[in-house]
Amino acid sequence: MNRKRCALETVCVAWQFINWEQVTQRVKSLQSRIVKAIKEGRHNKVKSLQWLLTHSFSAKLLAVRRVTQNAGKKTAGIDGKIWRNQRQKMNAAKSLCRNGYKARPLRRVYILKKNGKKRPLGIPTMHDRAMQALYLMALDPIAETNADPCSYGFRNRRNCADAIARCYIHLSRDKSPQWILEGDIKGCFDHINHQWLLDNIPIDKSILKQWLKSGFVEGGKLFPSIEGTPQGGIISPTLANMTLDGLEYTINRIYREKIRGKGITVSNRHKIHLIRYADDFIVTADSPEILQDVIKPVVEQFLSIRGLTLSAEKTKISNIEMGFDFLG
Repeated sequence: MNRKRCALETVCVAWQFINWEQVTQRVKSLQSRIVKAIKEGRHNKVKSLQWLLTHSFSAKLLAVRRVTQNAGKKTAGIDGKIWRNQRQKMNAAKSLCRNGYKARPLRRVYILKKNGKKRPLGIPTMHDRAMQALYLMALDPIAETNADPCSYGFRNRRNCADAIARCYIHLSRDKSPQWILEGDIKGCFDHINHQWLLDNIPIDKSILKQWLKSGFVEGGKLFPSIEGTPQGGIISPTLANMTLDGLEYTINRIYREKIRGKGITVSNRHKIHLIRYADDFIVTADSPEILQDVIKPVVEQFLSIRGLTLSAEKTKISNIEMGFDFLG
């Protein structure tokens, strides 16, 4: 009896004796190799390293630790389960397997916005959150390597202050552009095209499809998920960022083509700069005509391919002397 009890206690407290520094280093080593493979253009190598990372027990331990230490650790999904003690956390790490995995529907709740409207929030189960955290570790190196330089939202070591500093750099000089396109995407998380995500996000397609098509439960009824990625999912901000990455390159490319078509060779003559934080962004220019006739159509076309549209209510062109709204 004593031996059996000691064995159970060892399993229970094993979580406490994990060398987290060593575990983190193993995961970072694999992520560094993924980044190197991306820069070398070795896409098959990237897939192999992603498979290794998502099957690594060290990554599974970090995934469970993340969902049991963040702000939503006491919020359960539709199954009502929360991982509280060391035994539950260790068993959870062992249960994170691709084979036989089936994503559960989300629990739909609503949070109040500043304008009085309600924002839908989808809460996955703890197990689904941990799986998302696990696969995010394999996706994040790709997202960071290919991200737009002008993107500051939901990224490591970047925040609102960096985006505001970038605004200051582009707008504070005497010869800075005076006109701003304030862009806001209508329901960005809720309307991203599922097929576009499946075709363009470099992640296990069968797992991603389960998260996108899991549906949600509201009022005791199950509803299907036709579009969008749920706000409340750990991987959702990264998916949204990767959906919008490439906007800066597209704007610059189209702008240069139009300028060359007019016989002008000066680089960025109209002082076009994009600054984006998640789904909110501004584009600067030295005239409202450039923003209205060139930049805005490019942005609309870029978003339409991804199932997104600009909000007519919040998107406008204004002079900096009148002020503009961006990050408060």
